Amino acid sequence: MSQVQPVSGQPTHTLRRSLLLWLLPLVFLMFFFFYPLGTIFFEVIKTAVTQGVRYFNWSVIWRPLRFTIWQASLSTLLTLIIGLPSAYVFARFSFPGKGTMRVLTTLPFILPTVVVAASFNALLGPNGWINLLLMRLFDLSSPPVQIINTFSAILLAHIFYNTTIVIRVVGSALAQMNPRYEQAARVLGASRWRALWQVTFPMIRPAVLAATLLVFLFDFTSFGVILLLGGPRLATLEVEIYIQALNLLNLPVAGVLSAIQLLVTLGVTVVYQRLGFAESSQVSPRLRGEVEEPLRSWRQRLLVGGLVFFLVLLLVLPLGALALRSFSQTSANRGERGTYQTGLTLDYYRELFINRRGSLFYVPPIDAARNSLIYASATVVISLILGFLAAYALVRRSKLNRWFDPLLMLPLGTSAVTLGLGFIIVFNRPPFSVNAFPYLIPIAHSLVALPFVVRVLQPAILSIPNSLRQAAAVLGANSWRVFREVDLPIVLRASLVAAIFSFTISLGEFGATSFLVRPEYPTLPIAIYRFLSQPGALNYGQAMAMATILLAFCGVSILVLERLQEPVTRIL
Repeated sequence: MSQVQPVSGQPTHTLRRSLLLWLLPLVFLMFFFFYPLGTIFFEVIKTAVTQGVRYFNWSVIWRPLRFTIWQASLSTLLTLIIGLPSAYVFARFSFPGKGTMRVLTTLPFILPTVVVAASFNALLGPNGWINLLLMRLFDLSSPPVQIINTFSAILLAHIFYNTTIVIRVVGSALAQMNPRYEQAARVLGASRWRALWQVTFPMIRPAVLAATLLVFLFDFTSFGVILLLGGPRLATLEVEIYIQALNLLNLPVAGVLSAIQLLVTLGVTVVYQRLGFAESSQVSPRLRGEVEEPLRSWRQRLLVGGLVFFLVLLLVLPLGALALRSFSQTSANRGERGTYQTGLTLDYYRELFINRRGSLFYVPPIDAARNSLIYASATVVISLILGFLAAYALVRRSKLNRWFDPLLMLPLGTSAVTLGLGFIIVFNRPPFSVNAFPYLIPIAHSLVALPFVVRVLQPAILSIPNSLRQAAAVLGANSWRVFREVDLPIVLRASLVAAIFSFTISLGEFGATSFLVRPEYPTLPIAIYRFLSQPGALNYGQAMAMATILLAFCGVSILVLERLQEPVTRIL
């Protein structure tokens, strides 16, 4: 089938059409992305010129930078150690429950960070199931496992969060690789391990490197996980920007930190894009399940069974602990040391709708959910409109794409906290004001979702046969009718995937929202963070209940994504 081609012999017309398609996305990026970031950097330069570089406390800058690089590197290494064997198992073997496991291993990636933090609190926190069980078994008066607010909690949460990236990206490359290369090596006498190392790995190396850089990027810009599980002593660049900007009101230092983070993430993003191109040239489309084989030997069964069991412990157990904790009420019998009683209850869900303290900042969870749904719906509309325009521009062969495509991907590597800080500095007067224009929140969410939306829509638009458009035009259809009756039915499934993905991103976004949200209009992640930040068993239980509600939203989204059978690796 022929693919989308520009009109031959009309370079001026093609350039004009490309410019028209790029116009709205570029205006959006210039006003809501480059303008806020440029203002931050201008403030940094102005402070350095007027007060000198001695104004900056470089230890405040160097300490979080060093820790950010260290924790991101170690988290990435541990994620690869777990993710690469898992990707091989999912790509090369068929086993009972594989479809369910694919859904469960994908769910952590789209979960909001506050839900991830709540999940590990429910499992390993002072009131978590592991501590309650150990205290009951060994008659202890205090929790023996102290992992929350430690470096280990950060590493564990990052592995939980990003293992699915390695499984999807590398697993997709393995599934698309021609199995005859490996079979030929086996025929020539190579062992399975040698064939894997000398034949398979070189072919999927770009996918492995791309997954490594993507995991490092997410770990480097991690915010919610560090803030909620790392404690005050463990601050990354992202957390330090938040502290300097909101707590200390030191915008110049926050700007320097933002500039450093943006330069690092920009470099990683550019390298990732180049490797992503290389990855697509190393593999070829295969039929679904073509490279899979059933479990034959006891070694294969032991490998797959052990790995699946480990993934259940790592990825599923925290989520189950969260859901169960939201329905459980634990009380201590003070008369007997270490005696705890646990029972099922709906009290935490009922208490969500009661303002017992009469707080002026109390917002019923139904209102927080409504706010999240409104912002997420607006994000879908904005990101789909801009995403369609940019995707149609990218499938046209134009020199503009060489320059505009990287610009479009820049928000993916930009700190959400930095973006929120830029919005506060720039949009401080009507009509675009944080207090007067609440839709700055979905605009910020759309900047994050737009790169994903474009990467979903672009392959689908590129696959439309040009002959169908030509036939419709010959029959008298105008451009709008061709789009409505030819293009749209073909790209409808990809559009739904893009919409669900942007909806889920908005639903769980925490970094930029924490800067922009008004106290009386919180989103679900902000409301969960409020409950987790306050002492008391009731607040903790309410946080678990609200996190479970958000978990259910995300679970439904991933089920719909899997039903649409669009691989998340294409999005990444």
